[in-house]
Amino acid sequence: MGKYLRGARGRRVPLFALGSVAALLLAACGGDGDGDGTAGGETDGGDGEAALVGLITKTETNPFFVKMKEGAQAKAGELGAELQSFAGEFDGDNEAQVQAIESLISAGADGILITPSDSAAIVSSTDQARAAGITVIALDTQLEPPDAADATFATDNFLAGELIGQWAAATMGDAAADAKIAMLDLNANEVSVDVQRDQGFLQGFGIDVGDENDIGDENDPRIVGHDVTDGGPEGGRTAMENLLSANRDINVVYTINEPAAAGAWEALEAAGKSPEDVILVSVDGGCPGVEDVQGGVIDATSMQFPLKMAELGVEAIVTGEIPEPEEGEEFYNTGVTLITDAPVDGVESEDSAWGLDNCWG
Repeated sequence: MGKYLRGARGRRVPLFALGSVAALLLAACGGDGDGDGTAGGETDGGDGEAALVGLITKTETNPFFVKMKEGAQAKAGELGAELQSFAGEFDGDNEAQVQAIESLISAGADGILITPSDSAAIVSSTDQARAAGITVIALDTQLEPPDAADATFATDNFLAGELIGQWAAATMGDAAADAKIAMLDLNANEVSVDVQRDQGFLQGFGIDVGDENDIGDENDPRIVGHDVTDGGPEGGRTAMENLLSANRDINVVYTINEPAAAGAWEALEAAGKSPEDVILVSVDGGCPGVEDVQGGVIDATSMQFPLKMAELGVEAIVTGEIPEPEEGEEFYNTGVTLITDAPVDGVESEDSAWGLDNCWG
């Protein structure tokens, strides 16, 4: 088996369809009465005009990015700045992000906030923006190399994966030695957020990851295989179907995010699996995902805080004051909390009730 199995996509899971908005190839929204920003106020970009901030997300279909956009809009309005937002049609749509940066350079933006779809491929474009005097801040996903951005505000994605890995191993106890693990990753680009969550989970579970910057180089027989999901329900279902065809005895499923987890569960259920048969873990902390924790579909998820990322990013660009990461860190950590209704000793967590009080989307 190679690193990835591939196949046609399945159907959408209704729960996450409710939490999504229509996908756009390239969505650019100005600040003239549509809620994306406001001109005026006391803050300006240095020439008496309102500061112009660009927000470029991977997609507009994931509730994570919807909440990020809402946070950026609210903070821009509070600070009297203008926000222009852009998104790709799918996770991995680097070309749409390149076009968005070009548009923002032409518009004379003061700063760009970006969740890169391809952490390395986008760097030539962010370099052009910085050469034009534009501040570039990565949100959630680091650029490669990280110093290709002026700052990064993100979840500790390795820790997010590690927490759900530790929880899964502790929940299985001695049976973890014979686990059959399916790894549902993002895409073949191996962007930093994808690698960090994947490798964090495996390390947390007690598996030697080899090169922690590479997905799929492990040789632990407990790993049935890796497949890609594009971070959505359709991809999650198809990836899970593919891996079940390789081994029907899968009893641990790692997923890159909760939309992919919802699709994975649909495939597991169709294969006759029950929640008692499989441990399903994920990362995000969106309200639909936390509801799935409460409903017993997802067993544990690591909650991140996109609203905080966006607010910090807009504020840093408008004020010119960028908070420093902790010593030894390459990014400013916006926090992560494990959510589960089945806590285990040694792994700090909150329950789904707390999760629903603090979730997004």
